[in-house]
Amino acid sequence: MKINQRIKMLSPSSTLAITARAKELKAQGADIVNFAAGEPDFNTPVYIQEAGIEAIRNGQTRYTPSVGTVDLRKQIALKFKRDNNIDYDVNQLAVSCGAKHSLYCAIQVLADEGDEVLIPSPFWVSYPEMVKLAGATPKYIQTTADRDFKITPDQLEKAITDKTRILILNSPSNPTGSVYGKNELEKIAEICVAKDIMVISDEIYEKLIYDVSEYISIASLNKEIYDRTITVNGVSKAYAMTGWRIGYAGGPKLAMDYLKNFQDHTTSNPSSISQAAALKALQSPEDEIMLMRDEFKSRRDLMMTLLDDIHISYVRPQGAFYMFCDLSFLGDSNKTAQAILNDVNVALIPGDGFGAPGYVRLSFATSKERIREGIKRISSWISRR
Repeated sequence: MKINQRIKMLSPSSTLAITARAKELKAQGADIVNFAAGEPDFNTPVYIQEAGIEAIRNGQTRYTPSVGTVDLRKQIALKFKRDNNIDYDVNQLAVSCGAKHSLYCAIQVLADEGDEVLIPSPFWVSYPEMVKLAGATPKYIQTTADRDFKITPDQLEKAITDKTRILILNSPSNPTGSVYGKNELEKIAEICVAKDIMVISDEIYEKLIYDVSEYISIASLNKEIYDRTITVNGVSKAYAMTGWRIGYAGGPKLAMDYLKNFQDHTTSNPSSISQAAALKALQSPEDEIMLMRDEFKSRRDLMMTLLDDIHISYVRPQGAFYMFCDLSFLGDSNKTAQAILNDVNVALIPGDGFGAPGYVRLSFATSKERIREGIKRISSWISRR
């Protein structure tokens, strides 16, 4: 059997072995503390659930435009203007089957054979694989803990070559929780404009920020960077709607026209029912969303205190729901994560797949009780080493 060469180049998901083993142990009756989760542990708010149910009952079960209903795109345009100070026309917006799908489509549209795509490291595991599928080459910019895992203007300039076409920017970051401030973004934008580099800005964790007075989208800074940015967001993380699979993107009309063509031939449309639920989510007050955000912050603070007590270092996350911890003193992080799971039934994600060997990602999208228990087990395991 002949397999496509680009598919053969893809690396397996770094989370797969850990999550599969955790499920296996749980099925055997083990009490697993799950720090591997990449999704909120809350239920979708009831008013959003009801909107989906009502859509089914009202017969909203047929095809929609491939890039989403006009009503939903109008609401997304209002959201971008209200929350991000970005003006997008309805025809500059595309709804996709999750923000991951939006990112994939944007990369396929903008990247070509021989191009280089800059990816700050640590990075979300799927970015490099999406770039490879476009025939382009991922080029990593290694960040460091002492700079909160954020790229500097000097690093960016040094990484650019005549093959550079795109910078992927993720703020707040998965896996580090780092958030770029306005001054940092302005310097990045200046370089990208000068070098005519497109930016794909992944903002899926935008609503989940802590200790940050204002969230800034890079496309809001000026017209020059606006014309070179595709902004990606969605309802999965903030609204606890991961399974509903609704993401969206906005950008320059030419790029979005091609993105529409791409979606026309790859997905008929995102779920019509999920679109109705997403419309309700974006139309409604964010009281429940802020309650979830506040609970995540409280859990983050608890996990930081517990990690401080056992002298595990990390960079204080300003967003998302992850702690990125330095366990390099224990050796290979894949082996460490596997041993912690097998020995004390705590699932966490090794940093290798994020481009950061020696680190592990702990999700605090679980209860405080489980956070206490999980850190207690990790502490006990380390003390026996």
